[in-house]
Order: sequence, then structure tokens, then C-alpha cells
Amino acid sequence: MSNIDKRNRLSEEVFTYQLTKDHKVFIFWKGKRVTILSGKASQKFLNSIEGKDHQETQLVMAKITGNFKHGNEKDNK
Repeated sequence: MSNIDKRNRLSEEVFTYQLTKDHKVFIFWKGKRVTILSGKASQKFLNSIEGKDHQETQLVMAKITGNFKHGNEKDNK
């Protein structure tokens, strides 16, 4: 994991998710919704994070969201 997360970002809670009643998964980055998964993609995501620790779950969400950052986002610190 250390080669993947050289800046140690995944130890923070950068990504979160919310599961809705209709089995959609909303994935958030620093509180902003960046993607919605539904159907098979939603189920695949839930299966992939089952039994994983915090850092591994963060990595799964980072991979799913892909390349949504382009350098012009403001950091909300």
C-alpha cells in the first residue's frame, strides 16, 4: 500500500459513501458528491469493500471515482 499512497492521503477520511434505500451508492470526496453507483456497479462496490480496513476502502473509492480532479479544486481546510 505504501507505494500506492506515497502522500499518505488514504489514511485520512477523504472519501465517504452513502447507501440509499433503492440500493444506489453515493460516493463523496471531502463532502462533495463525485459519483453515483447503481445496479450491478453498486453491488460490485459493496462486495469489494466488505471486510476491508479503512485504508483499503479509501483506495477502492479512489479507484472508482477515477480522474475527476483537474487541479482547479479549492481545498476546504
